[in-house]
Amino acid sequence: MSVFGGGAPARVARSGAGRQRVRTVVIAVATMMAVASAVVAGTLMVVAAAPFDHAFDKQRGAHLTARFDPARAGAARLAETGRLDGVTASAGPYPSTAIRPVDRSGFPLPALTLVGRSDPNGAVDRVELTSGRWARGAGEIVLGSSFEGPGVEIGAVLKASDTANAPALSVVGFARSSSGTADAWTTPAQIGPLATRDHPVTSQMLYRLESADTKEQVLAGRAGIAAAVPSGALLGTQSWLDARNAAGRGAAATVPFVTAFGVLGIVMSVIIVSSVVSGAVGTGLRRIGILKAIGFTPGEVVRAYVAQALAPACVGIVAGVPLGNLLAVPMLADTESVYGTVSLTVAWWVDVAVPAAALLVVVLAALVPARRAGRLPTVEAIAVGRAPRTGRGRRAHRALGRLPLPRPVTYGLATPFTHPVRALAMLLAVAFGTVATTFAVGLTSSLTAVGSSQDPESRAAVTVTTVRAPAAAPPPPPPAVGDGGPPPPAGGGEEPPSPAASGGPAAGAPRPAAADPAKVRSALASRAGVESYYGKLRTEVAVAGVSGAVRASLYEGDARDGHHALLSGHWITGRGQIVVPTRFLERTSTEVGDTVRLTYRERSADLRIVGESFDTSGNEPEVHADMADFPPARPDTFLVEVKPGVPAEEVARKLAALVRPLGGDATTVPPAERGGVLLLMDAMALLLTLLLVCVAGLGILNSVVLDTRERVHDLGVCKAIGMTPRQTVGLVLTSVGALGVVGALLGVPAGYVLHGLVVPAMGRAVGTGMPTAVLDVYTPVELLLLGLGGVVLALLGALAPAGWAAGTRAATALRTE
Repeated sequence: MSVFGGGAPARVARSGAGRQRVRTVVIAVATMMAVASAVVAGTLMVVAAAPFDHAFDKQRGAHLTARFDPARAGAARLAETGRLDGVTASAGPYPSTAIRPVDRSGFPLPALTLVGRSDPNGAVDRVELTSGRWARGAGEIVLGSSFEGPGVEIGAVLKASDTANAPALSVVGFARSSSGTADAWTTPAQIGPLATRDHPVTSQMLYRLESADTKEQVLAGRAGIAAAVPSGALLGTQSWLDARNAAGRGAAATVPFVTAFGVLGIVMSVIIVSSVVSGAVGTGLRRIGILKAIGFTPGEVVRAYVAQALAPACVGIVAGVPLGNLLAVPMLADTESVYGTVSLTVAWWVDVAVPAAALLVVVLAALVPARRAGRLPTVEAIAVGRAPRTGRGRRAHRALGRLPLPRPVTYGLATPFTHPVRALAMLLAVAFGTVATTFAVGLTSSLTAVGSSQDPESRAAVTVTTVRAPAAAPPPPPPAVGDGGPPPPAGGGEEPPSPAASGGPAAGAPRPAAADPAKVRSALASRAGVESYYGKLRTEVAVAGVSGAVRASLYEGDARDGHHALLSGHWITGRGQIVVPTRFLERTSTEVGDTVRLTYRERSADLRIVGESFDTSGNEPEVHADMADFPPARPDTFLVEVKPGVPAEEVARKLAALVRPLGGDATTVPPAERGGVLLLMDAMALLLTLLLVCVAGLGILNSVVLDTRERVHDLGVCKAIGMTPRQTVGLVLTSVGALGVVGALLGVPAGYVLHGLVVPAMGRAVGTGMPTAVLDVYTPVELLLLGLGGVVLALLGALAPAGWAAGTRAATALRTE
C-alpha cells in the first residue's frame, strides 16, 4: 500500500523508489533535516514564554511589586490602592527589609529581600513551597528554592548578619515565587527586629493589573498607584515583564539561529524534492510513455510520481519528529529546572503541525514536475525517451570548445547548459550548503567571543586573592540559566562564596583571616616577572531609585586589561565614572552621560555613566565603577599580567609563597570555560550544519547520478574514440566543480549576511546589543576557505558517479540508450 492507496500507481511508485535508491535516501534525509529543525525551532518559541506564563498564572503572580515608605503611607492607605481603576487584585501590605545572612562558618549569603507573610497564599503571588513548611514563629525563615543545596538545607541555622549579636534563623522550608517578589520569607513580627538603619522596614504591595502585557501598560498602572499615595511614599517598583524576559532568556536566545537553520532546511528540501522528481521525470520519459500506452491516465501518472517523493518523505518525517524532540531535550531540561514542578515537553501541536506542513511542502514541490509528466503525450514521451534530445547546450559547447583547455575540461564546463534546471538545483544545493557552513562557523566564533567577553578575568595570567580558599569538595552544578534567585557572588574577601556553593569548611570551622591588601600590593610590586596588575572587589551596592541591591565590580588601578566588551562609550578611566549594562539603562530609564547615585557601606557617590557594557547574564545586571569613589572598599582579588617569556606558573608559585603567610593565595588563571547554554548552542549548530551539508551532498550526488546515467551513451562514444578513465573523471568533476565555484561565490556572502542578521537578533532576545568583537568574527582567510569548502562539497558529491562513469566499459555504455 502507498500513501495513495493500492493499485497500479502504488506498484509503480514502489518500483521507482526501489530502483532509485539514491533519490529515495536524498528525499528522506532532506525531509528529516527540515522537520527536525522546525520541531526544535517551534519548541523553543513555546519554551521562551509558555512555562513562565503557566507558573505565573498558577501562582497568580504580581504584575507590579511596589515598595512604600510606611511613615508616609499607612496600611489603610495602601490597602485602598488595591481598589484603583485598572487594578484587578492586590495583596499586602507586607513588612519587608533586606538582610545578608551568614552561615555557621561565617560565610555570607547574598543580600536577600525578606518579606513578612503569615502564609504563602493570597489573592496575589501564591508562593509555592518546594520543600519543608512555612515559617510559623520567631527564628524561622523560608528561603528561595535557588539557595537549596548541600550546605543550605532544611534545619540549617543562619545568622541574620555578620555582627556578633545577630539573631539566629532556622531554615524551615524552600519556596518559589514566579514573579520574584522576595528572596526569603518569615513571619511579619520578625521583620522589625531584623531591620537595620541601612535597611529599614518598608511596606510591600502586590498588584495584578487589568492590562499588563506591555511596558507602557505596566508604567501606566504604576503612575496611577503613585498618584494615589503621598509624594515620596513610593520607593520603587518591579515589573513582572522583567522576570518574564529573564525566565525565557536562555531559550529565546536559541530561537533565532535554530529558526535560521530550519528555514534553510525547508528551502533546501523544496529545492531537492523538486529537483529529484523533475530528474525522475526527465530520465523516465520512455517509462512514462509506456505507462500511458498500457492505459495509465494522466492523474495516475501524477499520483505515481508524487508518491515516489511522498513515500521517502514520510520516512524522513517519522525520523525527523523524534530527532527534533531529542534535540530539544537539553534546552527543555535547562528551562524546566527554573520552574521545578512545571513539566516541560514538546508541545503536542508542534509534533502535529510540523509533519503536516512538511507533507504539504513535499506534495507541492513534487506536484509541479509530476504534472508535467502527466501532461506528456504518449508518442512524444516514447520517442524522446528512446533518443536523447539534441541541440540543447550546443552553443555553450562550441563557445567553450574554443578555450585553450583539454577537451574533457571544456566538455565538462559545457555540460550544465545541457540541463539548466538540473544544474540550477545543483548550484542551489552547493550554495545552501555553503550558506549553512559559513553561518555555523560565524555563529560558533561569535559564541566563543561572547564567552570570552563575559569572563574578562580569564585574560589575566595569575590571580592573587586576599583570602586563601579552604580545602573544598567538588562544587555542585551551577544554577540553571534564568534562575530567578540571586546568584552567589564570585570572589572572596568581603563576599566569599558560601560553603554550599564552594564546598567550603564544615560548620563550625574558623573563618580564614583576610590578608591586608596593602601588603599584597607590596608583594606584587616586589615580584620580578609581574608586568601589571589591578585590584577588584565584587560586591553589592544600592542605587537610588532601584529596588534591592545591585551587583557591582569595583576596580583599583588600571583595569583596562580586564574590561568588559562595550556597546557604546568607554571604560572607566578614573573617579566619578561608571559603566553599566543595557538592562540597567532600561531599568533606570537612563542613558550614557547621565548621573546615578551609588551607595556602598553608607558612602554615596554620584557617578556619570560613561559606557554601556555587553552583559548576557540571566541574573541581575552588574555595574562597574572605580574603587576610589568608595573609601571603605578594599580589593579582594588582584589580576596579574606577567612579562613576556616569563612562565605564569613560576610567578604564581613565588607570589603564593609571599602572600600565603599573610592569609592570601595565588594561582594561575585557568582557561575560560564555555557555559552550558553556549556549549548547547555550539553542539546544535554543529549537528544541524552537518545535516544540511549531508543533504546538499546527497542532492548533488543524485543530480550527478541522473546526469551521468542519461549521458552514458555519449560517454561510451568518448571512450571509444580514446578518452581515458582519468579524463572521464575529470570531465564529470569539472562539470560539477564549475557549479561549485558559482555556488560558493553565492553561498559565502549569503552566509555572512545571515550571520549579521541572526546574531544581533539573538542579542535582542536576551535584552542587549552585540559588540563589534562578537559580530566581526570572519577573516579573509576564513571566507576564502569557506568558499573552497563549497567547491569541495560539490566535488565530493560527484566523486562516486565520476568513478562509476570511469569504470564503465565502452561497449557496455554504447549498448545503453
